[in-house]
Amino acid sequence: MSQQSPTVTATVSAVFASRVLVSLQRRSAGLLARAASLRPDPAPEGLQGTLGRIGSLEVRLARTKKEVKKAQRLRYRVFYEEMAAAPDMMSRLKRRDIDAYDLICDHLLVIDHEAPAALFGKPNKAKRKPKVVGTYRLLRQDVAEAHGGFYSESEFDIAPLLQRHPGKRFLELGRSCVLAPYRDKRTVELLWHGVWTYVRRYKMDVMFGCASLEGTDPARLALPLSFLHHHAPAPAEWRARAVENRRTPMDVLGKGDINPKAALQSLPPLIKGYLRLGASFGDGAVVDRQFGTTDVLVVLPVSAISPRYIDHFGAEATRHAA
Repeated sequence: MSQQSPTVTATVSAVFASRVLVSLQRRSAGLLARAASLRPDPAPEGLQGTLGRIGSLEVRLARTKKEVKKAQRLRYRVFYEEMAAAPDMMSRLKRRDIDAYDLICDHLLVIDHEAPAALFGKPNKAKRKPKVVGTYRLLRQDVAEAHGGFYSESEFDIAPLLQRHPGKRFLELGRSCVLAPYRDKRTVELLWHGVWTYVRRYKMDVMFGCASLEGTDPARLALPLSFLHHHAPAPAEWRARAVENRRTPMDVLGKGDINPKAALQSLPPLIKGYLRLGASFGDGAVVDRQFGTTDVLVVLPVSAISPRYIDHFGAEATRHAA
C-alpha cells in the first residue's frame, strides 16, 4: 500500500477536525441557543464602564463576544497549557476553555493596556495592545435558576443551602485565573475590587463557588484538606455537602496532627484570600479529573466579610473606582 504524502495527510486531518468541530457545534446548538435567550439584562448603572484602575491595569465586565473569547483563551492558557487540565474536543480545537455556562455568566476582566508583546508570542518591538491578563466568571442566582442551575451543583448539593436562605441572593464565582507574570497584589486587588463592585451593585448577599487544590490524590493533599475541615468549616446554616457519588472526606488528618503554619503555606493563594475575607468551606471535597484538581466549596456571606476588608475596598467599592 502506498503512503500518503504529508500534504495529503495534513489536509485529511484538517478536514476531519473541521467536521468534528461542526458536529460538536451542532450538538450543543440547542442548549447554547436556550442559554443565549436567558442572558442577563444589560448591566445596571455603575457596571457598564471601567470598574477600577491601578496603573496600566483596568478591571471591567466583558462587553462583547470577542472579549469573552479572550477570557476563554486566557483560561485555556492557564488551565490546559500551564496546569494539568485535559481539554475536551471543542476546547482543544478552538484553543479556548469553553462550556455552556459562559453564555449566561458575566465575565470580569483585568486588562493590561501596556502588556509586553513577548508575553503573547509577538516580537518585543511590536506595538503594545490591551490584553486580558485576569478573569473571573460570575453567575447570579436568578440567571442560574432560569437556566437550570449553578455550575457547582455538579459537585456539591447546594439545594438545601439555597432553601435555608430563601430571601438571600447568591452569586457563584468560578473559573478564576491570572496570567503567571501578573500573579501579584495589583491584579488580585483589582479582581476583588471588581467582584465587590458587582456584589454591591446587584445587592448580592452570599458568594460561593468551587475552589481548587492542584492534584487528584487526596492523600497527597491531606494537610490542606484537613486544615480546611478542622479550622474553617462552614457553620451548619451555611454548609453544603459534596454529592455522595463523588464525595471525598477532608478529615484525612486529626486536628492535633495539623501544623497550622505549614497548612496555610500549602494552600493556593486564592483559597488563602477567601480565608482572609472570612469564608468557610463545605463538607467533603470532589476530585475533578478533567482539570487535575481536588475541589472544595467556598461559602462567603457578605455579612461575614471581615470589616477591615470592607473598609479597604470601601462600603460602596470606591477604593479603585475609575
